[in-house]
Amino acid sequence: MAAITAALVGELRAKTDAPMMECKKALTEADGDIVRAEEILRVKLGNKASKAASRVTAEGIVAQYVAGNVGVLVELNCETDFVSKNDDFLAFGAGVAEVIAKQNPADVAALSALPLESATVDAVRTALVGKIGENLSIRRFVRYETAGQIATYLHGTRIGVIVDYTGGDAQVGKDVAMHIAAMKPVSVSSADVPADLIEKERSIASQKAAESGKPAEIVAKMVEGSVQKFLKEVSLLNQPFVRNDKETVEQVLKAAGAKVNAFALYVVGEGIEKRQDDFAAEVAAQVAAAQKG
Repeated sequence: MAAITAALVGELRAKTDAPMMECKKALTEADGDIVRAEEILRVKLGNKASKAASRVTAEGIVAQYVAGNVGVLVELNCETDFVSKNDDFLAFGAGVAEVIAKQNPADVAALSALPLESATVDAVRTALVGKIGENLSIRRFVRYETAGQIATYLHGTRIGVIVDYTGGDAQVGKDVAMHIAAMKPVSVSSADVPADLIEKERSIASQKAAESGKPAEIVAKMVEGSVQKFLKEVSLLNQPFVRNDKETVEQVLKAAGAKVNAFALYVVGEGIEKRQDDFAAEVAAQVAAAQKG
């Protein structure tokens, strides 16, 4: 049996916002597996336990660059919100986005070796680390080059969307990009939802349905209904359009003669666990050390 430490319980609580005792019970049942414990909490407590999926846990910016039929989104991370507003850091992000658009690197490692400001991207980053005094990194990027059109939307510098679409005008592209930022779909259509997400949802739905005590055939229908509902909620085309929820995004696109080929959504820090400092504990430790000295 794995040891269920206070730190582990605290980590699960931070991820889910569930009560401490429920977190401890879930971890005990999951034998210390925090991913499994989160699933257990979702079964018992509902969607409140999925809060961590939208929580931003690291600082940084999303930058964009669009030129003709080429568009780029790139996420850069820093340690504090203060630095995410630094002019030099913002300029670095803009420069990196332009390099990606023009040079089309395969990945972050290849990007780091490309020229920028008479040096390399990584050399400029390193110099900026020395100047600002914080660790800075390029986390991820996406580049679209299309025969159609590109639309982007930035919500401040923390949420970025890029859309590759055909047909329609610039306004429909902008509207869809803003919708994606607000509603956060995971795929264009339900057929494109990643299999691992579907299986996870099916597992959770199965556990919930099993607790109902209903006959197996009814349980199977409940599970399938839950999965189909999930697919509609997370696929762009099936979502009610954010500016007019009486129409789906698919209906809006059809009326405009447009089609979404692909999109990407970046939320700064999504999926990164940020180190949480316990200031009171740190002060107490310093006082204790001083007393011993």
